[in-house]
Amino acid sequence: MNSKNKVLISGASIAGPTLGFWLAKYGFEVTIVERSQSLRLGGQNLDIRGAGRAIVRMMGIEKEILAANTGEIGLQFINCDNEVEAEFPAEGSGSFTSEAEILRGDLVNILYEHTKNDVHYVFGKYITAIHQGPDKVEVTFSDNESGSFHLLIAADGVRSATRKLIFGDEPELKFLGLYNAWYTIPRLESDTQWARWYTAPGSRVMLLRPDNHGTIRASFSFLSDDKGYLSQSDREQKKVLKEKLSGAGWEAERLMKEIDNNSEVYFDGISQVKAPRWFDGRAGMIGDAAYCPTPLTGMGTTLAMVGAYLLAGELSRHDHHEDAFAAYEKRMRPFVEKVQKLPPGVPWLAHPKSKLGVTVVNKAAALLASRPVKMVSKLLRSKEKEVTKDDIELPVFE
Repeated sequence: MNSKNKVLISGASIAGPTLGFWLAKYGFEVTIVERSQSLRLGGQNLDIRGAGRAIVRMMGIEKEILAANTGEIGLQFINCDNEVEAEFPAEGSGSFTSEAEILRGDLVNILYEHTKNDVHYVFGKYITAIHQGPDKVEVTFSDNESGSFHLLIAADGVRSATRKLIFGDEPELKFLGLYNAWYTIPRLESDTQWARWYTAPGSRVMLLRPDNHGTIRASFSFLSDDKGYLSQSDREQKKVLKEKLSGAGWEAERLMKEIDNNSEVYFDGISQVKAPRWFDGRAGMIGDAAYCPTPLTGMGTTLAMVGAYLLAGELSRHDHHEDAFAAYEKRMRPFVEKVQKLPPGVPWLAHPKSKLGVTVVNKAAALLASRPVKMVSKLLRSKEKEVTKDDIELPVFE
């Protein structure tokens, strides 16, 4: 394909700019449209591992990502008396904290800085209508302007509006029975460079993580059936969160107070996207819009970047988009299915209902963090190659 091939990408988060980077490298004319008025630089910690790490290395941005590390030194399990029950240092095997731990907004900014000269960004607009013809995709935007493109790719998140315009209700949003809220709170003297995990009775978990901006990234999750919370107003959602936090102990009062002080509380039902197909004609989707694995896997960023790299590569080596899409799906879908397969008991085991269940979780964490278990784990890994969920072949596209 040559530079006359115009591609429109919806979403300027991670998957979209990564796709834009590689498409521009292969000579495509790329436009990224973003609903927000500017880059959305908020968000929580992300880690880039395995194949994703290989891709950022190829993009020449690995050193910048490592330099923007959050400074988190590991994970501690805390009990109701604020005592450490278990500790998992960042340098340990199977650590919760990765070397390439970075805030979402910092990664978005790095990707933007490395694509802004080769990709045309349009902020404050979104797609409202799509009409596919034999040779192009006609798109109408929220300001009533229109445009013609050879291809359209949705990369605008788990609740993608562009996906609905392309596929309707065909993709399934599979709710996992877990609600989660994320927001940024002021740092206190009592905060450390450790991520701190607290399990409370009533199937509730609080997580406080340090960042490199002088603040703390707070997360609160709780098990629940689908209560329709996402259709409620921000005020109603904040009320729900405070009710769920009430009586949880540890830092619950602090988190409740900061909910009222915070205008950017992101509240969502943790869900996976299950789509029987990712492409329709000249339109398609990647990243969370196509195959969100949920934050529970720790693989969302890696999936987004791997998918973007592979799709751009297949489009560069095929003369017809249909062949590129088919080759991409054949390569990518087994990887997605492997990543989306959650371990038994997730997320329920980590969110016990009773005090006894909380004790069991903390004691299990302490056992896993103990020196004998760590030594046995290290010995087993030294004797056989560990196969991880982020194993996928990354061909070199010319």
